Amino acid sequence: MASVNAGKALVLREKESFDVALWSLAKLRKLFKNAIVIVALLFVWEVAPRVGLVDRTFFPPISEIAAAWWQLLLSGDLTEHTIASLSRSLGGFTLAILISIPLGLAIGWWKPVSEYLNPLLELLRNTAALAILPVFILLLGLGETSKIAIVLYACTFPLLLNTISGVKNVDPLLIKSARSMGLSPVSLFRKVIIPAATPTIFVGIRQAGAGSILVLVAAEMVGAKSGLGYLIQYTQFSFQITNMYAGIISISVIGLIINYLLVTLEKRLTGWKQTYSE
Repeated sequence: MASVNAGKALVLREKESFDVALWSLAKLRKLFKNAIVIVALLFVWEVAPRVGLVDRTFFPPISEIAAAWWQLLLSGDLTEHTIASLSRSLGGFTLAILISIPLGLAIGWWKPVSEYLNPLLELLRNTAALAILPVFILLLGLGETSKIAIVLYACTFPLLLNTISGVKNVDPLLIKSARSMGLSPVSLFRKVIIPAATPTIFVGIRQAGAGSILVLVAAEMVGAKSGLGYLIQYTQFSFQITNMYAGIISISVIGLIINYLLVTLEKRLTGWKQTYSE
C-alpha cells in the first residue's frame, strides 16, 4: 500500500513538473512574439545610420541615444523634467476622472441631464484641445495651472463619452431582472449599472491616460521651463539630437507603463469579464 501511495505521489510530482514546464514554455513563446518586432526595429535603428541608409546626424544609432539617455539620468535632468511632466499630467488626469465619470454616469442614466448637457458637449468635444491652448494661457498664464487645465480638458471627453456609452449600452434584461427582484434605484445603479459599464469606462480611462501625456508634451513645447516637452524642444533648438531622441523615448516608455498599470487595474476590477481567448 505504501509503495502504491509513493508511486501516485511520484506521478503527481512528475505531472506538476510537466505542467510547470509547459507553462514556462508558453510564457517564453508569448514573450518572444511580443518582443521580436521591437528587437528587429532596434536592430534596424542601430544598423541603418551606421551603414549610411539615413543621415547619422539627424537619426543617430540607438546605442548613442541610450548613452545620452543614461547621461541625462545621471545628471538628474531627465528625472527633473519627468517629475514635472508627470505631476502636471497626473493632476489633470485625476481631476478629469473625478469630474467626468460621475457626470457621464448622470448623463447616461438620467434623460433630463442628457437633454440639457448634450448640445454643449457636442460643441466642446469637437474643439481640439491644442486649438484652445492660447485661451488657457491668456486666462491662466504660463504657470502650472494652464498646463493642468489643458490636460483636464483633453482627458474629459474620452472619459465622458465612454462613460455615457457604457451606461446606455447596459443590457436591458439585466435592468429588468434587477427591478423584478425589488432593487431600489440606488441599489440598481450601484450593483448593476456601474459594474456593467466599468469595462467601457476603462476604455475611456486608457484613452485619457494616453492623451494626458501627448497633450501635455505639446503644451510644454509652447510655454514651459521644465518637462519632457520642454526638454525635446530645447534639445532640438540646441542641436542635441541624441538628447532629443532620449526625451522622445522617455515619453514612449512612460506611456507604456501608464497603459500597463491601467490594464492591470482593469483586469482586477473586471475579472468577471470573459475575453475571446477564454
